[in-house]
Amino acid sequence: MTDLDSPRVYPLRLYGDPVLRRKAKPLQATDTLTVPGFDPQTVRQVANSMLETMFEARGVGLAAPQIGLPVRMFVAVEYEDDEEENEGGDDNLRSRVLREFVMLNPVLKVINKKKDRSYQEGCLSIPGIYEEGVPRARAVQVSYTDLDGMSRVVEADDYLARVFQHEADHLDGVLFLDRLPAEVTEDYRKELLAIGQKSRTFLNDLAAHEQRRRAERA
Repeated sequence: MTDLDSPRVYPLRLYGDPVLRRKAKPLQATDTLTVPGFDPQTVRQVANSMLETMFEARGVGLAAPQIGLPVRMFVAVEYEDDEEENEGGDDNLRSRVLREFVMLNPVLKVINKKKDRSYQEGCLSIPGIYEEGVPRARAVQVSYTDLDGMSRVVEADDYLARVFQHEADHLDGVLFLDRLPAEVTEDYRKELLAIGQKSRTFLNDLAAHEQRRRAERA
């Protein structure tokens, strides 16, 4: 782990990490944030690094708890074609971006209650596991604050609506597997145990890193 004022990418928190189950707290665009393992940064710096982290991991969204920061912020993008087709490829995802979103304190309102279960869903914090059938509202309206502290409202349907709902779930400690029958999680028990072990190893390394930093500054 490296101490940088503006890291290009953050380590991703994995399934089993307690931060993924915490309800995140509101924030202001003017706040100073401290991602564990790194120096304090502005909200804009954190958001920029979150986007870089998301692109490197070939994702379509990333919530602050996924980098160990329990605040109500997520980043997301709309690609020119379905991200499901891009996942795992080598093409430059940035070249496919139609719209980029950084949302602080997002509030979702369902504007089409009909449930859509047709898309495959995964999560950067649960690598390698993908499932269809996660019920999501077909269309949502999101009210949020942008990086300039301005209030914004955006509407989304289909895949982008799913992305917003998935990331908003992270802010309440909810993972996509929670929205599927319990037997689905049980089917992935071996894989989840392995991911959980990686999570514990990371947390142990992070604790040792933070202890060294404190000793150096004493």
